[in-house]
Amino acid sequence: QLQLVESGGGLVQAGGSLRLSCAASGSIFSINVMGWYRQAPGKQRELVASITRGGITSYDDSVKGRFTISRDNAKNAVYLQMNSLKLEDTAVYYCNLKIGSAYRNYWGQGTQVTVSS
Repeated sequence: QLQLVESGGGLVQAGGSLRLSCAASGSIFSINVMGWYRQAPGKQRELVASITRGGITSYDDSVKGRFTISRDNAKNAVYLQMNSLKLEDTAVYYCNLKIGSAYRNYWGQGTQVTVSS
């Protein structure tokens, strides 16, 4: 059974930085895409960033230039470096894996990121 464990969330002042980590364990054959989503209170879950197995990255316009997604295939892990954090970045962040030819979705448990003034 595939399991995803997230870490790195916390409380940070505006302008600060955090690094989120997500590690997968279990039987893993092919992770096509890894990504990070976030959901703020009263809002829909939105895609923040993604990275393919070939290293191609994509970012939401709201975080472009501030966040960096990376991947460590040897560790089956994905990371999100968040710099210049803003109050609007406050949300629960979820890692996501799309696995196999059918791109089946797997989700982490979520980690809270709170940005204060």
